[in-house]
Amino acid sequence: MESPSIGDSVTARMIPRHSSLDSFGAMKVSLLVNLASIRVSKAELRQRVMLPKYLRIAIRDCILRKDDSFAASSSVAPPLDNAFTPEVPLMVFVNPKSGGRQGPLIKERLQNLISEEQVFDLTEVKPNEFIRYGLGCLEALASRGDECAKEIREKMRIVVAGGDGTVGWVLGCLGELNLQNRLPVPPVSIMPLGTGNDLSRSFGWGGSFPFAWKSAIKRTLHRASVAPISRLDSWNILITMPSGEIVDPPYSLKATQECYIDQGLEIEGEMPPSTNGYEGVFYNYFSIGMDAQVAYGFHHLRNEKPYLANGPIANKIIYSGYGCSQGWFLTHCINDPGLRYILTPRQYMLQPQIVV
Repeated sequence: MESPSIGDSVTARMIPRHSSLDSFGAMKVSLLVNLASIRVSKAELRQRVMLPKYLRIAIRDCILRKDDSFAASSSVAPPLDNAFTPEVPLMVFVNPKSGGRQGPLIKERLQNLISEEQVFDLTEVKPNEFIRYGLGCLEALASRGDECAKEIREKMRIVVAGGDGTVGWVLGCLGELNLQNRLPVPPVSIMPLGTGNDLSRSFGWGGSFPFAWKSAIKRTLHRASVAPISRLDSWNILITMPSGEIVDPPYSLKATQECYIDQGLEIEGEMPPSTNGYEGVFYNYFSIGMDAQVAYGFHHLRNEKPYLANGPIANKIIYSGYGCSQGWFLTHCINDPGLRYILTPRQYMLQPQIVV
């Protein structure tokens, strides 16, 4: 499948510019700068990134109650002495399944450095819930004249501790803010805990997290608060298929209410009377066929047998094993009719449509 044309721009370099994809919500991502020599104390970091306590509690309560109007309707109010507004307020999302299952320890370290209410476990709080109720809480308080909440909403940055899939999940949810005209969209920085970490490499955050992760976490939070911002182009993908088929889509795809089929598509047989549609957002690249099957197999193995995927090295070995068994050495695609669609996508029901 050919990539959509975007002129002379190179997405991987992330050169700041206004592209034709801005209308689809070009995402902002914090670009890492060389700050390894800078030392910052815990107190200095907290002063720079920690929210006032009344706002931390308000955001937490709104998310737990799943009611973004709770803060506005309750007695939540800033202290009589003006609340201190952090220079760069941070919110952190942690995937506990990433980093060789070190997520819980990393989460505990993050909560100790900033605050418990500013660190979210993605198995407990989904990004869309934070966006709807957490950011909604700040917006509701700002509409009541709370200048501190307004300033924090405008300055907020997000740190994602996880792999490329986790980062893409958060970015996809943040993209909804553009559609809802809830601006600005918070920029995102990455704490690379995955196996490949290609998106993290593209922005200079590194391909893996250091073994001395306790000290690295504090440096990463500081870097996330001072790094310049670049733009990340995103693509929207729409997949259509006949209605009635049982589908278990990943969290990166969501069902669409209406699905339109391009009558010019080449398909085998007759056009189905009705279709189901799934759409999602991707960055850098997306995969179908053999390599997607490898990633999908690894994902399920990690969920079913987490003790096998207990670190980056073990993960790479498992990936290599899946790659050999699924494609490079042991699969004869040409001779197996069930796998021919991998080589000739047009023989499959419908080609995925990339909307640019």
